Amino acid sequence: MLVWNKKTVAVAAAYSVGPQAWLAEFEVAFEQVAARFARRDARGAARDLLAGLVAPLERKNCWTIAEHAGHESPHRLQHLLGRAVWDANAVRDDVRDYVRARLADSEAVLVVDETGDLKKGTKSVGVQRQYTGTAGRVENAQVAVFLTYAAQRGHTFIDRRLYLPESWASDPDRRHEAGVPDEAGFATKPHLAAQMITDALAAGTPARWVAGDEVYGADPHLRSTCRRLGLGYVLAIGCNRAVATGAGPLRADKATSLVPTDAWARMSCGDGSKGRRWYSWAVLELEPEPDGPDLGSGHHALLVRRNDTTGELAWYRCWTPRHVAIGDLVHVAGRRWTVEENFQAAKSHAGLDEHQVRRWDSWHRWTTLAMLGHALLTVLAVTMNDVEPIDDAAGLIAVTVGEGRRLFAALVATVSTTIERVLAWSRWRRRRQHRARRAHYQRREGSITAAHRPDLRL
Repeated sequence: MLVWNKKTVAVAAAYSVGPQAWLAEFEVAFEQVAARFARRDARGAARDLLAGLVAPLERKNCWTIAEHAGHESPHRLQHLLGRAVWDANAVRDDVRDYVRARLADSEAVLVVDETGDLKKGTKSVGVQRQYTGTAGRVENAQVAVFLTYAAQRGHTFIDRRLYLPESWASDPDRRHEAGVPDEAGFATKPHLAAQMITDALAAGTPARWVAGDEVYGADPHLRSTCRRLGLGYVLAIGCNRAVATGAGPLRADKATSLVPTDAWARMSCGDGSKGRRWYSWAVLELEPEPDGPDLGSGHHALLVRRNDTTGELAWYRCWTPRHVAIGDLVHVAGRRWTVEENFQAAKSHAGLDEHQVRRWDSWHRWTTLAMLGHALLTVLAVTMNDVEPIDDAAGLIAVTVGEGRRLFAALVATVSTTIERVLAWSRWRRRRQHRARRAHYQRREGSITAAHRPDLRL
């Protein structure tokens, strides 16, 4: 079973680097959501699942996490995800509150983006052949939209929405089989993003900006929602998107010709894996959107990015309640990449994409607890960097989410097991695999027999 440091650790106002502080932070993170699990067995299973999600397991699913936690089988965790009574959306709200308490920043950027999980078959809720950036092409996949809270000290997820394609939303049989609730209908990805941003602001989440890629920059409803909420935005758009210039509506690439030659400024939009990301930037003032509710209010602009090595251009549609310097817009444009970092870290270190579930509730439950796991690791890394700030003179980079997870696993969480338990799990896995193989053979033999027996055909 999973054994934690048994020494009682009081939750202090300030944390320092060390196993006791990390254990205390784990307890704080879980206590944030513990009340949502009314039954003690469900609460214990949720704690074990969270611990397993941040553990150094080669793969993370109910089988591997149950073995890691010392359970005799994965049934408790499967029950937690599939049949136990608890509200994943309420836990999601608790995760958002935990992040807000640890990372609150009035200048934060809310970053929206989607990710896809490649799937086989047609039973997993929301799955269909669709484009996913995970593969870079059209694949059989499940797609979800996530909201990242990108603060000065760190960034992590605070919300998620599973994308339900029209083929699913309009199919009563598939909805029923996958447990899709009646209130869940078809909504575009930008509309899902608008819902999450609205909910975050209504819950008191401090933020100033919204960022997203071309999918979100092209949507007038999302832009209108941000303006209504008073959130500035820097949203990428394609070269063929029309913008309202003083010379009339023009494609973004054509509007770039209106930028004076001396208006370009070379700036960094943040650090990348190979150093600072330097580009040349220019801003072109735009007219208010003709169909917007805020005609005449705020400042509309087109931000243009130029790669001085390749000459490649990128465009961002921007709005701010008040005039801001170009450097502020460039900074927000660079923060968009935090969501990609979150996807990579959450999948690598918190099992975000390793769920083996098919139904609506199960997907939301696994994903929400994986979000809490990623938030915990983010807070641990941030805390360590607060206590031991790193600069170039030290010859070290800051503690990453991955490094924080490795330290946490090595110094706080240890596994206590026995030879008997290891062998019992080996027998359990082989027994289940034997049953699955036998069922597969029986189905296969039955189909072959029917194909060669005309009297058995329908």
